[in-house]
Amino acid sequence: MDIKVCKFGGTSMADGNIMRRAADIVRADPQRRYVVVSAPGKRFGGDVKITDLLYRCHDLASSGEDFGEIFSRVRARFEGIEKEIGKDVGMRGELDRIEKEIRAGAGRDYCASRGEYLAARVMSALLGWPFVDAKDVVFFSAEGTLDDESYIKAAAALRRYPNAVIPGFYGSGADGKIKTFSRGGSDISGSVVARAVRASLYENWTDVSGFFACDPRIVSSPECIREVSYQELRELSYMGANVLHSESIFPVRSAGIPIRICNTFRPEDEGTLIVSSARRSRSGGAVTGIAGKKDFTVIFLEKSMMNGEIGFAEKVLGILSRYGVSFEHLPTGIDTLSIVIDDKYLAGGVLEKIVSDIRAEVRPDSVRTHEGIALVATVGHGMANAVGTAARLFRSLSDAGINVIMIDQGSSELNIIVGVDNADCADCIRAVYREFFRA
Repeated sequence: MDIKVCKFGGTSMADGNIMRRAADIVRADPQRRYVVVSAPGKRFGGDVKITDLLYRCHDLASSGEDFGEIFSRVRARFEGIEKEIGKDVGMRGELDRIEKEIRAGAGRDYCASRGEYLAARVMSALLGWPFVDAKDVVFFSAEGTLDDESYIKAAAALRRYPNAVIPGFYGSGADGKIKTFSRGGSDISGSVVARAVRASLYENWTDVSGFFACDPRIVSSPECIREVSYQELRELSYMGANVLHSESIFPVRSAGIPIRICNTFRPEDEGTLIVSSARRSRSGGAVTGIAGKKDFTVIFLEKSMMNGEIGFAEKVLGILSRYGVSFEHLPTGIDTLSIVIDDKYLAGGVLEKIVSDIRAEVRPDSVRTHEGIALVATVGHGMANAVGTAARLFRSLSDAGINVIMIDQGSSELNIIVGVDNADCADCIRAVYREFFRA
């Protein structure tokens, strides 16, 4: 029998009634044999995610302040869930133990991971399936990255269980202590499990019916993308399409396991299927989606005969490395070099220091900066073979009166990225969407 791995996000774990809905989804298909869960998310506007409350508990405890009031909210939430599902999960004892660990100085990652741990305990009770702790399934290297042996170890741990529930978001560090992924990392956990059990499909259940061609907060009722490649997804996720953690594709991509984005609240919807480029259907238009991200700075350098100066770019990038700065894009010309940097790296006068060092060490003819840049990516496998795609893109921006500050196109011809002022980001996305989806 084919195996499906289901990962349920925070909105699908928000309360006991929604958890029961998720359990019904799992029971509806006997191929759904492994379940990975996130911590309970927001139930309504103004609510607080469990993970945020747990981070707050740790921060207060580590500074010597009392975290009892915050933890009481965590306790009330999970004890309420236990009542809603009508099963004794032993929640009081679990919460007592966790509170004691926090008071004893438990690490930040341990504290943050307890939301997933407890949610998995609840889902295990609902389904009547074994609970398998993520610390026995997901393993990190000494550098903090996913250990290459994780899949082998996870397969060995899960082989004994025909069905299991596993917490997302965390695993064991090289030191044996609990270590978490970045926020949203339960998506990666699900991907690791899917590869370990050689799943035929990884279902990621959330509160939307798949990926949209652009942000629905910017364009009303945009088209839902029915099929997207891992590579297209990576581009769109990185640029702000946040339905799925961008790193979650790596474990399943090498194994050729497709991902389907599904809606817990509308399980009958088709959702979005994510597949390898080789399996990606080329039906439909040239463009798959548009996504944008604000708050970048571009450093523009110009120097005559730059192309003949060996090591020029290496020196510039060495300066960035010195300040712990990563670049996003590096558009070049024969005598010009542009470095696009996320503003999160440039606080506290770092930009000024970088520019000063560039002037001193590579002596450009000119160097200037442009802050407040938004990057908008137009993505699609069909773009490479569609004559006039770039012309249509730039005509749509010209017609909308949007000034393009920078252009960057990947060598794969999968995307065209334009830099515009932050204030023009939404209008840029609307203009491109109108051109390719509502022309």
